[in-house]
Amino acid sequence: MKVMVNGLPGKMASEVAKQVLKTEGLELVTCALTGYDINTTLHQIGDLEITLVKPEARENFIASIQKPEISVDYTHPSAVNSNADFYCRHNLPFVMGTTGGDRTALEQRVKDSDIVAVIAPNMAKQIVAFQAMMKYAADNFPTAFSGYSLEITESHQKGKADTSGTAKAMVGYFNRLGIPFDIEQIRMIRDPQRQIAMGIPENVLTGHGWHTYTLKSEDGSVLFRFTHNVNGRETYAEGTIDAIKYLSGKIATGERGKVYSMMDVLKGKL
Repeated sequence: MKVMVNGLPGKMASEVAKQVLKTEGLELVTCALTGYDINTTLHQIGDLEITLVKPEARENFIASIQKPEISVDYTHPSAVNSNADFYCRHNLPFVMGTTGGDRTALEQRVKDSDIVAVIAPNMAKQIVAFQAMMKYAADNFPTAFSGYSLEITESHQKGKADTSGTAKAMVGYFNRLGIPFDIEQIRMIRDPQRQIAMGIPENVLTGHGWHTYTLKSEDGSVLFRFTHNVNGRETYAEGTIDAIKYLSGKIATGERGKVYSMMDVLKGKL
């Protein structure tokens, strides 16, 4: 399965590309789409030199090569919808790990196309399982936390431009559990000094995801706190590999115009 990892030389894309190289049955395509403002057209992943293709050159580029079987997107929130349109127009099934953009339009674009895609704000399987538990609670015990207040704090590396997609998704579950809360109320921390004060190790400041969800009863007598702290990017890359494999199975069965989530991927592995 030939895989093109877009977003190089970004750190998340680089981590995924390394995992692709190590995974039996996957072959890393030696070119990648990039929006980075860099002075080179090459990026080294292991023993491979990857040719980096700027947005203005991608149409000519895709017409001149043998198309990858799956594309992986870890680019920039501002490029999400444009990239998805590109993948759909050129029949390139994809895994979208980039957060941001108009997610409703993103999914609809795939549904109107001849391809399939895995689209997820978080590729870490264990966090996805936690989200599944929250979804179960929201589905089966609506308004269970009526009257409670909510605080959400998420910390990521300074270069992450948007609010965490996982935190945004969690807001929906808490709303259904009876807690009024807007996405704009999420506390987004990107300052390294504040992160060090929170206890985040200095060696992972450039790649981490720490989330805390605090629920408090109206009189303050009851408190619930859910926390998931991820240091590094490896767990996200491993989940991305699972998403690639899952998507390849859907391609093999001729699926078209369908969007899958990491919950689908997780269920597919059980």
